[in-house]
Amino acid sequence: MKSNMIGTLTTVFGDHIKRVVKTSRISGVVNESNVYQEGNPDALEIVDEMVEHLLLPKSGIDGLENLEELFEKAKSGKSCLLLVEHYSNMDLPLVSYLTRKARNQGKENGDSIIAISGMKLNEDNPVVAAFSGAFSRIVICPSRSLQELDPKKDEEEILRCNAINRAAMKALIRNKYKGKIVLVFPSGTRYRPWDPTSKKGVRDIDSYIRSFDYMCFTAINGEVLHVQQTDMMNDAVSKDIVRITVSPVVSCQQFRDNIHAALPDEETDKKQAVADGIMEVLEKMHIEAEPKRLKLLDGND
Repeated sequence: MKSNMIGTLTTVFGDHIKRVVKTSRISGVVNESNVYQEGNPDALEIVDEMVEHLLLPKSGIDGLENLEELFEKAKSGKSCLLLVEHYSNMDLPLVSYLTRKARNQGKENGDSIIAISGMKLNEDNPVVAAFSGAFSRIVICPSRSLQELDPKKDEEEILRCNAINRAAMKALIRNKYKGKIVLVFPSGTRYRPWDPTSKKGVRDIDSYIRSFDYMCFTAINGEVLHVQQTDMMNDAVSKDIVRITVSPVVSCQQFRDNIHAALPDEETDKKQAVADGIMEVLEKMHIEAEPKRLKLLDGND
């Protein structure tokens, strides 16, 4: 059995889109006062319906015990990261849904996830913003967005972005020792097959690794939403088996030290080396997990 395209977000989930927009509590403009945004349970219920419609049987989490160990460390007061591959805007809904549906304390664990989210999800499209608002998030102005601004022409916007990022850092500090898991996409953007650079890790991820205690790498195999070169709402939808693979818990400091120790010389960009190391781990996990998932698709155990 293979995944099958069944339409686009707009054609398949038109009714869900209308319902989510009606429940939206999201401000269309991000500023330093609203960078932390609590998830909207009414919107989450609708997003869950969409996920359930797209997931085929045998979808689930491999390495669930690793994820549960990370949550236990977070509950004990440690700061913990979940570093996740990013293929589509369904990645966060999938991780959240499958975590909450897992055994034992799945719902409690899933509800404790806070995602780092780029401000364009709030500001570019009210529909995308409504869906994003289903999940608890800390909103930032990504470095890529800042780099695209002109220091002279965009001075006011640069000041706003810097203020947002300072407030986001304070919100991160307030939450990361409160039993929360902070979910970050190390690539900073969705992978787009026509743009290989979109799968490169962003240097900023090194700052998270440096300031957190523990982390798990998370690969996502299977696609229910396929990014297109047009508007996000035209992304193609398919049904598929999705397997999320979670690595054993890793010491952030040890991982960073190991990367630095392997660098050839002092002039190497250490931050980018850490980002590249993360993406290498995720890619390896993804490649190793795919044959197992394909066997499930073929009807084999």
